[in-house]
Amino acid sequence: MLFSEACERNKEPIAMELERWLQRPARVLEVGSGSGQHAVHLTRRLSQLQWHPSERPESLEALQARIAQEGRTQLAAGSALADAISLDVTTDDWPAGPFDAVFTANTAHIMPAAAVPRLVAGAAAVLRPGGLLLLYGPFSDGGCHSAPSNAAFDAHLRSLDAAMGVRDADWIVDLAHHQGLSPLADVAMPANNRLLVLAA
Repeated sequence: MLFSEACERNKEPIAMELERWLQRPARVLEVGSGSGQHAVHLTRRLSQLQWHPSERPESLEALQARIAQEGRTQLAAGSALADAISLDVTTDDWPAGPFDAVFTANTAHIMPAAAVPRLVAGAAAVLRPGGLLLLYGPFSDGGCHSAPSNAAFDAHLRSLDAAMGVRDADWIVDLAHHQGLSPLADVAMPANNRLLVLAA
């Protein structure tokens, strides 16, 4: 199975924030579930979550392997982890909503910049009124990085692919406004990450 050291380090701080923001029971779509570590941890840690993990088609098999092995036991009361579903945010083929929340961790900086507006628009379309878009990861502000490590990470990403890079929080909020979403919070997280909380 795939394994992410970053997921392992950050899963509990993320769980603590989602516990604060999610009114449960909650139906949650996770975009870009990767190794599935967040999906498993959150459904074991938080009650009354109906968690729907997703990935691009080429990564589904590895994600589903973790769900099959770890996602069916030791779940919190009333929580369930669904089978992985295929989702490419650049298409209009999103799963049927409404969802109480759309959560994504460490995806905006690795998808092409042109895909980020599609991510925000797709999330807005499947959220119920009052639902939340929760974006976790590193962000800049007005083109300025909050830490030297984020600047170095941004340069590294762009050296790999010019379409990748740490995204600007102001840009994300502007995209959200155009989709009828309002910013609720910008939460500082460990390792110079943040959780942007936007409401439908």
